[in-house]
Amino acid sequence: MTSTRAFRPGTFNLALAAAATLSSLVPGVALAQGGDTVGPDVVVFSLPDTYQWGSSGDLTAYSVGTTSCNRGTEPVYWISSTNQHPVIAQNLYRHKEGRLEQVGISWLKHGFVSVNGNSCGTCQHPPLGGSQLGVGCSDPYSASLNGSQSLLGPRFEVNPYTGVYVYPETNPTGTPVLAGRLQVVTDDVTPASNPGARYFIEGQYIASDDAQAGNGLNNASYREVTIGSGLGLNVVGSTYEGLPAIVAWQTIDPSVNLTAVDVPGEGRFHLAYTAYDNGNGTWRYELALHNLNSDRAARSFTVQVPYGAAVGNVGFHDVFYHSGEPFDGTDWVSSVDPGASTVTWTTVDHATDPDANALRWGTMYNFWFDADAPPQEVIATVGLFKPGSPSSVQVALFGTGSIMADDFETGDFSGWSSYEP
Repeated sequence: MTSTRAFRPGTFNLALAAAATLSSLVPGVALAQGGDTVGPDVVVFSLPDTYQWGSSGDLTAYSVGTTSCNRGTEPVYWISSTNQHPVIAQNLYRHKEGRLEQVGISWLKHGFVSVNGNSCGTCQHPPLGGSQLGVGCSDPYSASLNGSQSLLGPRFEVNPYTGVYVYPETNPTGTPVLAGRLQVVTDDVTPASNPGARYFIEGQYIASDDAQAGNGLNNASYREVTIGSGLGLNVVGSTYEGLPAIVAWQTIDPSVNLTAVDVPGEGRFHLAYTAYDNGNGTWRYELALHNLNSDRAARSFTVQVPYGAAVGNVGFHDVFYHSGEPFDGTDWVSSVDPGASTVTWTTVDHATDPDANALRWGTMYNFWFDADAPPQEVIATVGLFKPGSPSSVQVALFGTGSIMADDFETGDFSGWSSYEP
């Protein structure tokens, strides 16, 4: 590939560009105390444990523990029985045979009381006590507590960009073992079916005061896990604060490029991509698109291919919703346009079905194809699902225009992305 710079995993924070957090991402290095960003700023400081609830049918249920920290200059509201507390998403990803896929998704644990601990710095106890997370303060939720079904609400009731959500939340439906929890197809975590696979958990907080202060871009963190006896998830290594799990793909494979795709005046997507030489005159193009916090979501993804290239083996992977989320899980339909030299994947538009299988927040979809031409600089277009302007956003791939380490560190994205009205 023509790009020579590479993202340096574990040395800086993707969220620096917009959230201005000063947290170090080197595993094992102490993090800065509170006051790094203006306003309330809740982050996932640690993913300390997991809990396996058992299996039902072909599914296994988990939950993930989260310790939050307020890196901001003002307390974060933590008021129970209102819509002024954080909600917590939990996800599971698998890296297998060169591809990172999301294989599990949970409903949202609703926060209720902050203990205002000192795990992430010197805690400045807030005026409202347990109804706020003070500056520099931490709050732990164990994995078993984050799987408590009486505290779980759906994602569809939450606007991730504004942090506003419906309260009281809708209750999950399903079996006592599975309902609302992080659900995974059992075969996706069975070691015999996944030789050499690696797994990563992810936690993400959404809070209205954090979001409205412009601090919502550093709210997802990830950590590696291994599959233990009884298909339990054992945490290993350190939590990568402020980094979504899509970053793990490049940690494993330095050929992977990462870039931010921002919707003007709204949320952020992350795009990771690479190409592998198949050794027979063709290349396998692999792309993953992660929606961090765009409420408008995505309904299509188009990638240019080198002019005249023959395209085949087009594929798509998503993650299934469950427990009463209203979304249709129908796979996106792919099409190849030789005249335009593009490959496109799409779902039903919002006007036809507002519950279509859009790429919604806290979710990652995969796209891949083979082509008989090596990588060269092309354009990818993310078509947005909910009505608004712009209708799509674009980013350059496989060239020197990719956003890499230096640009994330400075926060200068100028010249790398564009949008269509």
